Amino acid sequence: MSRPVIVGVDGSPEAVAAAAWAAREAVLRRVSLRIVHADDTPGPATAWPDSFETRGRWAEDLLAEVAESVRREHPALETEGRHRSGRPSEVLADEASEAGLLVLGSRGLGGVRGFLLGSVGMATISVTKCPVVLVRAPERPDAADGAVPAGPTRNVVVGVDLDRFFAPLLDFALTEAALRGDRVLVLYGWSMMPVVRDASALVAAERDMGPGIAGRLTEALKPWRHKFPSTEVVQQSPVGGPARLLLHAADTADLVVVGRRVRSGSLGVHIGSVTHALIHHCPAPVAVIAHE
Repeated sequence: MSRPVIVGVDGSPEAVAAAAWAAREAVLRRVSLRIVHADDTPGPATAWPDSFETRGRWAEDLLAEVAESVRREHPALETEGRHRSGRPSEVLADEASEAGLLVLGSRGLGGVRGFLLGSVGMATISVTKCPVVLVRAPERPDAADGAVPAGPTRNVVVGVDLDRFFAPLLDFALTEAALRGDRVLVLYGWSMMPVVRDASALVAAERDMGPGIAGRLTEALKPWRHKFPSTEVVQQSPVGGPARLLLHAADTADLVVVGRRVRSGSLGVHIGSVTHALIHHCPAPVAVIAHE
């Protein structure tokens, strides 16, 4: 894990929370932290000198302020600030090519528990192949920035689809859990064919099909249990929508891990419905892992 953790900042409370989370992650990984601000001022620097200089000073002050805040909490952490010109999504994607992890802030919808992931965040995710973690600002002013309240048991939650390639998600989730001393909760939600879905049919389906599905999941997880013998891996494969199950599990999570498929053809970027739901509504930090 020699690649730095990179965090994008813009002066918002969400970016402050993201920087605090990114700093703790860099300490866990024993790597440096790079704090990046992208300035999308149009035209050459000489076009509006006063405005350009003012914005430049503000950006430098912002980077210094964030770095100082990080150093107060983590004096030994190596930090670097970068002020770059260009579209934020393009700058962050370029920076991410050197990163082990990219961290971004996400805005809540007022009092509603959820993300309003702006165009910059979505555009960055869509062109970034390294893991991207989305962090929202704390709902209470007295809460620690980007921190998740301690509980009796903390999880790194990962959603998998047994019919798709999910190895990168498990590798990331188990590595993160090992760094934190957390356990991993692997969730696979499944549903019946949309013919009969009354309560008795669901009970019967879970009774008849559940053991077989649980067995498939157990078999699929064997290589990771062997690779990470010191990390507890808990599996659940209930009937239900994956997004709803993951959002429910997020209440006891330090991190929720979901995937997005990498596509380079005419269909372009694909962010599935489950991942879309998580990045917009999950209260815990969400890691989006690109995979084939």
